[in-house]
Amino acid sequence: MPSASHPLYTLRAATPADIPAIRAVASVAFPATYGAILTAEQVDYMMAWMYAPAGLQAQMAGGHRFFLAEDGEGRAIGYVSAGPPEGDACELHKLYVLPEWQGRGVGRDLFLTAQRWAAEAMPHGGRLTLHVNRHNAAQRFYRRMGMAIERSGDFDIGHGFFMNDYIMACPIHAGNDDAGTGGHEPQTTDCKR
Repeated sequence: MPSASHPLYTLRAATPADIPAIRAVASVAFPATYGAILTAEQVDYMMAWMYAPAGLQAQMAGGHRFFLAEDGEGRAIGYVSAGPPEGDACELHKLYVLPEWQGRGVGRDLFLTAQRWAAEAMPHGGRLTLHVNRHNAAQRFYRRMGMAIERSGDFDIGHGFFMNDYIMACPIHAGNDDAGTGGHEPQTTDCKR
């Protein structure tokens, strides 16, 4: 997928060489998101679990697609990861934007980029799903993007910690070359474009 441009930032597919940039954004955005929701010990545990370089490398090698947002100077300001598709669903695993860039369209553009990739990866359609902490304000963002809560769950992640999440989803309909986008734009009325 080619990079997309905005006057203030660009989006592009991430590679293993971008793992340090992804980790740099995560080291700021993840604690800023969860500092008031989770204990410091759980934030530290989840950072080590989810953002170890070897773990990110394995995710990329296993079919997870990462996209990076960079400011005009090439500094990473946000990222999203999704996939790989399993059955009729593709999970959006991570979407984080530096706090000073939130509310400026970066998250929306990252979400839409992941949505387009999922539609390409599932040519017969399916669902885009994600887990979001039940106390995370990002739920409102995902609702604006057309997602709805399907259920909730408490997921044991080890060391006595749990993720207390809503599972949200929206349908993705197969891409359509007739839309004049070369098949890169999902045809959906349920997720926002």
